[in-house]
Amino acid sequence: MNPVRRLYSTVLACEAIVIGLAIPVAISVQKVDGAVAGWVGGTLAVLCLLACGVMGRPWGFAVGTVLQVLVLLTGFMVPMMFVLGVLFGALWGTAFWLGRQAERAQAR
Repeated sequence: MNPVRRLYSTVLACEAIVIGLAIPVAISVQKVDGAVAGWVGGTLAVLCLLACGVMGRPWGFAVGTVLQVLVLLTGFMVPMMFVLGVLFGALWGTAFWLGRQAERAQAR
């Protein structure tokens, strides 16, 4: 498997887990409507998992980047998601940087 694809997929899979765990927090702590939290969180979690499968495509990185922005925007429902969105954005950027280095090393 391509090292870049593996890194991106790992970030997205971990992000899907965190989003899923944020749903009950949104409902019980932030008093977000259960249907809204379920639809938004569930949709984002599933999209992150589906995006893992398209990371090998030329447009896969763009899909993942859009998901990073959407996760950051969930901070308007659960403020802690702003922090987690920035954290996962940093992981996404690090995966990009490390993945490119791994590709260069593999090409040698």
